[in-house]
Amino acid sequence: QVQLVESGGGLVQPGESLRLSCVASGIAFNGRTMGWYRQVPGKERELVAGISGGGSTNYADSVKGRFTISRDNAKNTVYLQMSSLKPEDTAVYYCKAESRGTWLPYWGQGTQVTVSA
Repeated sequence: QVQLVESGGGLVQPGESLRLSCVASGIAFNGRTMGWYRQVPGKERELVAGISGGGSTNYADSVKGRFTISRDNAKNTVYLQMSSLKPEDTAVYYCKAESRGTWLPYWGQGTQVTVSA
């Protein structure tokens, strides 16, 4: 069975940094596009950053220049380095293995990030 396990969330002050990790198991990780999403209560879940199996990345405009997505295929892990955090970055952050061919998408359970003074 597929598992995506996020870690690294927590409470930080504005301007500080945090790194999230997502460890995948039960899938062929290396060629799989992975993404980080976030959700605030009452709002739609939104894409924060994505990275393809080949290393191409894309970011939401709201985080461009502050967040960096990366992957370590040897560890089956995708990371989200978050810098210059703002209160509006507060959300539950979810890791996702995107669909590929007939393979279904999979979601992690999420990790809370709170940015507050």
